[in-house]
Amino acid sequence: MEEEIACSGFFAANTEGTISCLDKFEQGNVLQWFFGNLLEAFYNLFYAIAHPSLWLDWLSWNNTTEDKLSLLNFVYYGGSLEFLFVFFVIAAILSAIGFWKNGFMWGMVRVLEGIANGIGRTFALAGLIMVMIQIMIIFLQRVFAVSEITLGFGLGFAFDVSWWSESLKFYNALIVALCATYTFVQGGHVRVDLVYSNVSYRTKKTIDMFGSIVFMLPVALVTWMYGWYFMWRHLIVPNISASDALDKVIRKAPAVRWNVETIGFSPNGFNAYFLFKMLLLCYVALVIMQAFAFFFRSYLERKEGIAAEGKHLDRDDLGDPQAELVADIH
Repeated sequence: MEEEIACSGFFAANTEGTISCLDKFEQGNVLQWFFGNLLEAFYNLFYAIAHPSLWLDWLSWNNTTEDKLSLLNFVYYGGSLEFLFVFFVIAAILSAIGFWKNGFMWGMVRVLEGIANGIGRTFALAGLIMVMIQIMIIFLQRVFAVSEITLGFGLGFAFDVSWWSESLKFYNALIVALCATYTFVQGGHVRVDLVYSNVSYRTKKTIDMFGSIVFMLPVALVTWMYGWYFMWRHLIVPNISASDALDKVIRKAPAVRWNVETIGFSPNGFNAYFLFKMLLLCYVALVIMQAFAFFFRSYLERKEGIAAEGKHLDRDDLGDPQAELVADIH
């Protein structure tokens, strides 16, 4: 029979060869695991705030052991179960305040939708940049038959035409990743409706609430947890995976070094593909925020009635009644 491990300390073990009593409590049934992690999330949140150097010291990189340990702490906890429960606690507290004070919830809706609109309207300009680069490539390559394009005066930078051509994929990714929630707020996503249009107003809002919490949010959180380690595997070595335990991650500290991915698909092609991994996380973060914004808005519009539909909603003025009608249909 396996010997039972003793516990010491409530949140953190204070004796070698033991585990914390909270960790031992979590080893019971599923409910003990959930509520134990929930309680531990408060400790982890305040501990992280009180000891920022443990996970932010790497920002002033000097290649020291402390820098490497703080970087590994940051990488491990950024996609960990502990971070998920801290996020859940913060979201639950803000939601509880919002359910108590609906004005506060409307404020969160306006802020979250404002972030989506602001970022989307800004990075929609990447479409214009794509067009300008494509015109520049065609004009210079066909008219002047140049193989390299240089931008800037004095301290300009030069890249092969194939680099500029492949960079168009990055600008396209900017639009897809950073304008998705903006399009959602504007009601621009095409939807296939089988039931929604035939039910009552309150049922519609209930469906919206259910979809945002049961489908939208969980998928985004799982994507974050795996996308986080996917990004860091293209930035540092040794590689760290979602299944690695903290002690295994910490043992890699002496060998940690930066190894930013700069390999393109062609010899002179675009070589900053690590940016696509960062964009994935930016996209997921925006989707998570929009899931909460959509849930809060649906709840408030359901509670306040049809008169509240579209309240504080910042929609673009297309300046064309027919285009506005098409947007409403979609």
